[in-house]
Amino acid sequence: MTRVLKTTFWIVVIAITAAGAIAQSPFPFSVGERLTYEGKINKFAVSVTIGDMTFEVAELSGDKARLKVGARSRGTMLKLFRYSFYQTMDTIADPISLFALSSTKHDIQKDKIRDSATTFDYSRKMVTWVETNPDEPAQPPRTIASDLEGPTHDIVTGVYYLRTLPLALNYTTTINVSDSGLVYKIPIRVTARERQKTIFGNVWTWRVEPEMFGPGRFFEQKGKMEIWITDDPRHIPVRARVNAEVGKVDIKLKEAANLK
Repeated sequence: MTRVLKTTFWIVVIAITAAGAIAQSPFPFSVGERLTYEGKINKFAVSVTIGDMTFEVAELSGDKARLKVGARSRGTMLKLFRYSFYQTMDTIADPISLFALSSTKHDIQKDKIRDSATTFDYSRKMVTWVETNPDEPAQPPRTIASDLEGPTHDIVTGVYYLRTLPLALNYTTTINVSDSGLVYKIPIRVTARERQKTIFGNVWTWRVEPEMFGPGRFFEQKGKMEIWITDDPRHIPVRARVNAEVGKVDIKLKEAANLK
């Protein structure tokens, strides 16, 4: 169950993330933007706090965009179930297209630690993921490589790109997303324009639905994911909801700093 909880929590990284841009950039975000979210899981009508996630734009120059994501367990999840996690991702992306170039991840789940690095080699049309255990340096690394069919995102850059799209009712697109060395085609649809209660007040949002669940998809189990992104020039993700076998995960924006 803990593995599913962790996986479900990280899905939301695709749905709620932030990115940066220089002052003259066409992106709806700027360097230094920092968004913090609180995640809760609802099971059997009981709501349990999972933890917090923070997304920060560290750099955007003519050479690269650097995006940082962190997630930490807290609340009932930590106290009652004695399950803890701490994860960080540091991604380098193309400063114009936001397609992923490389990323590193540090993952701690209770007493289990894993480090991984992903390289997107577009000249060779290959993505390579290498995972190591820092507690056992003599252990051979785990490596997975897959073919690339054009520009591809990782978990972090996926929705940075979504924020740049011309969102409108019934808008559809498909993006390539790589995770742990595998590549998935993710169809995305804008299914509604709805008002949401947020830290900015009651605002209009677009409900975006990435097709993540089902046979041959990112998650082969049954489920559904919905993302609410503000219907304004900044396209801020304010909420994400995942319905999966483990329960309903609801993540909401609780703090925002340095918005464009």
